[in-house]
Amino acid sequence: MSLMNVYKEQVVPKLKEKFAYKNVMGIPKVTKATINVGIGRNSKDKKYIEDVVNTVTRITGQKPIVTKAKKSISSFKVKEGDPVGVVVTLRGKRMWEFLDKLVNITFPRVRDFRGISDKIVDRAGNLSIGFKEQIAFPEVRFDQVEQLHGLEINISTTAQTREEGVYMFKLLGFPFQEAKDEEKNNA
Repeated sequence: MSLMNVYKEQVVPKLKEKFAYKNVMGIPKVTKATINVGIGRNSKDKKYIEDVVNTVTRITGQKPIVTKAKKSISSFKVKEGDPVGVVVTLRGKRMWEFLDKLVNITFPRVRDFRGISDKIVDRAGNLSIGFKEQIAFPEVRFDQVEQLHGLEINISTTAQTREEGVYMFKLLGFPFQEAKDEEKNNA
């Protein structure tokens, strides 16, 4: 069963029951997933930028946009118009397929993965997570990678509170850490 069907058939009724929404349109939903990679020091290296674009294209199934600097900043050695990042926004069916792959394939492939902290959900119910290496994704073959780079994923929702967002992501199958694990780490 796809993640979109899980949301419609299982998550929506549980959200409606827990938070007692009066209107169906008030139930939180995932609106978009944004994947971005900062280029940083490699802004002059065209091959590196090309590799990042190809990697993000393979991961998302959609060609990303290379973002350019709006202003020159001499302390960072950035000139106006220099490439500074690569970004792609997924919506609809592609977004649900990406989230399904993220939850069921990518998270289990991350080295030393013990779950994600619920602190990565902001007070508006949006989730932001960073990956140190792109090789956690199944589309990226380790033998074809020339240089490792990280990437950040932002998942935007219509949730009004952090509690709604965390509950919805848990119902969608995102592997959050148990509270007991966090208490052990703090001790």
